Amino acid sequence: MSNNLITPDFRFRRLRRTSALRELVRETHLRMSDFILPIFIEEGINAPVAIKSMPDVYRYPESQLAEIVTRAWSKGIRAVLLFGVSTHKDEVGSDTWAQDGLLARMIRTAKNAQPDMLVISDNCFCEYTTHGHCGVTHKNDVDNDATLVNLQRQVVVAAQAGVDMIAPSGMMDGMISAIRQALDEAGFTHIPVMSYSTKFASAFYGPFRDAVDSTFKGTRNTYQMDFANAREALSESMQDEAEGADILMVKPGTAYLDILAHIRANSSRPLAVYHVSGEYAMIKAGAAAGVIDEKSIVLETMIAFKRAGADLIITYYAEKLADWIN
Repeated sequence: MSNNLITPDFRFRRLRRTSALRELVRETHLRMSDFILPIFIEEGINAPVAIKSMPDVYRYPESQLAEIVTRAWSKGIRAVLLFGVSTHKDEVGSDTWAQDGLLARMIRTAKNAQPDMLVISDNCFCEYTTHGHCGVTHKNDVDNDATLVNLQRQVVVAAQAGVDMIAPSGMMDGMISAIRQALDEAGFTHIPVMSYSTKFASAFYGPFRDAVDSTFKGTRNTYQMDFANAREALSESMQDEAEGADILMVKPGTAYLDILAHIRANSSRPLAVYHVSGEYAMIKAGAAAGVIDEKSIVLETMIAFKRAGADLIITYYAEKLADWIN
């Protein structure tokens, strides 16, 4: 063979020849500590309620929360994100700052079931208000500053109940500084905040409304982000970092890998991504139709999140992933 004939790609292929070689040089890995399991808890039910648009996902009764947390821990899951489906809704979501409201009860139950589990509260109002918006409404829009006052009440009650991390999802301007101030003044300087810092007004959230039995009508376009805006997405996260967010988040995930990578290039804070209900439902539908392999698609998706810069992944597949990668 002529010495002038060079095939550079062959050098790459040497390390792809066997499974052992490929694993040896793999750059990105999945660990159970990467995953956060969302859990839906509904008041007033005695048995799990299947969520039709999200196969294998349920709204659980409070009486089963301890069992679910214990099961997750036994599978290697070390963090859960709690969502409440309230029967005590009002115009402002006041049940969220009641000392014995659903939010506080869920936190106490989860911590008592497994004290070492990292219990994260989703801090918003949409599941606790009659209108389904993420805060106090005024003329069919959310009053940003009035919502911040109630959010401060909510996070202090969550902290008093024993929460390990606050996760505000309402996309209110100034929410991180307001939360940090409230927690610090109440003596909870040790509690971190994982901000839904870049949360888009997305069509991928559709099944979530089934999950939380939402009565919401309309849009959240005035406070969630326009999915067309990448520069604004970075600015949102950088603002939350400046206000004191300990962890930044991008939601949804699959269609926003560029946003994840952009934030990672500009921040050293831990970065989370939410693999949301619509993304989950699409994989389930494709697998049920026999056109994709569920396990392979999920693993590839999770690797894509990590490769783009995510440190943490919130996913309804967390328990399945425990079976697949352990």
